[in-house]
Amino acid sequence: MSRIKKITLLIAAVLVNTTFAQEFSLYDAQSYALENAEQVKFSQLELETAKKKVVETRAMGLPQINAEGSFQQFLNIPTQVVDGALAGQPGTTVEFRTGQEFNSNAGATLNQLIFDGSYIIGLKVANFYTEFVSSNIKTEKEEVLMNVTQAYQMALVSARNKTFVDTLVTLTEALKEKQQDLFEVGLITQEEVDQSSFSLLSSKANLVAAKTAYENALTVLKMTMAYPIGDEINLTEDLDKLLENQTMELSGSVDENLQLEVMRKQKVLSEYDLKNVKMRNYPQLSGFFNHQFNAYRSEFDFFDTSQKWYDQTVWGLTLSVPVFAGGERWSQIQQAKIVIKQDELNIQQYERNLQSQEIQLKNDLLSARTNLDLQEQNVELARKIYDNSTIKAEVGKENSIVVTQKYNQLVNAQSQYVNAMMQVFNKKLELDQLYNQIIRK
Repeated sequence: MSRIKKITLLIAAVLVNTTFAQEFSLYDAQSYALENAEQVKFSQLELETAKKKVVETRAMGLPQINAEGSFQQFLNIPTQVVDGALAGQPGTTVEFRTGQEFNSNAGATLNQLIFDGSYIIGLKVANFYTEFVSSNIKTEKEEVLMNVTQAYQMALVSARNKTFVDTLVTLTEALKEKQQDLFEVGLITQEEVDQSSFSLLSSKANLVAAKTAYENALTVLKMTMAYPIGDEINLTEDLDKLLENQTMELSGSVDENLQLEVMRKQKVLSEYDLKNVKMRNYPQLSGFFNHQFNAYRSEFDFFDTSQKWYDQTVWGLTLSVPVFAGGERWSQIQQAKIVIKQDELNIQQYERNLQSQEIQLKNDLLSARTNLDLQEQNVELARKIYDNSTIKAEVGKENSIVVTQKYNQLVNAQSQYVNAMMQVFNKKLELDQLYNQIIRK
């Protein structure tokens, strides 16, 4: 095989085995999730079902036409018994068979609902129910967007922390090499070199943990996005700019809360239920029209066009007037009224709860922002202290044990800074949810 051909095959193999990572901004990740998340698709199917329910309910008030047909063969023709006096034989009974062995009929019936109060209310409920399901879809979308946003932010923070720990590993490795040189010329003891080795092993262990946390965060993000778990993914959002957005003042109203909207629509459904129960006290009127053909044969010759079929036509009205139900309908009306009062109380309680949450979340967000600023300064200060300590240790003027203490202090400061970032993200996200500002209008 020629060298050029080998190179060509090698390049082709590399291209085949290369996994191209798709890039996502936060907006892209949210959009992808809304298009692919199973729970959103499931709720959209529920909306389609609700729309079909409207069609079904409307059809109940339209003409209903049914075609019917039957065939019978009497293995024993029915026998009739009459008083013999009718045949001039008083005091006896006369038996005779009536009918034909084969009977058949075919016809069509039309039924039309003319007035039914429950149907009118049912049609209104079916139309309103699509709005109710639409609110549920918003709730599902809100949950998906919250999960994706939180996972995306966690992945960004984990990536920043991994970079930070990786830098510490590089610095610690450099320090150990310089201290090894100092030990070889007799300027420091073996214990100090061992202490540096201990710090290096600790930093590498921290790096392994940071990489694992980052990979796990990406997996969670893929899961919330409904993204293929085995595919690579790159995040393009800038963490610092994202943090700046969390410091912007947020204005909103708890009256726009999505769950509150759902509860209010639930109350409307309860009011429709009350109207429906009341409508059961009203009369119901319907009409029908029937036309059919009957045939009676002593032989099976129904397809003989010379034989006669007998037609029959009838129409009529059916009126049902509720008169007395022993208090059943009255009890149902009272129960429906109680449900509405319960809905009102639930809404009042939830509104008060939202107002309380608003105050607490604003306070928590303000505190989280302040804490983030302090922890950022703390990291910078701890980093400065650690850098000064390593510089002294490189020339043998600082004990390795002290350097390790400064290292642990820096790692602890970084951990608190990471927690502070996530606290700001989470509180801002909760406040967005409270104001129904997660879903893009």
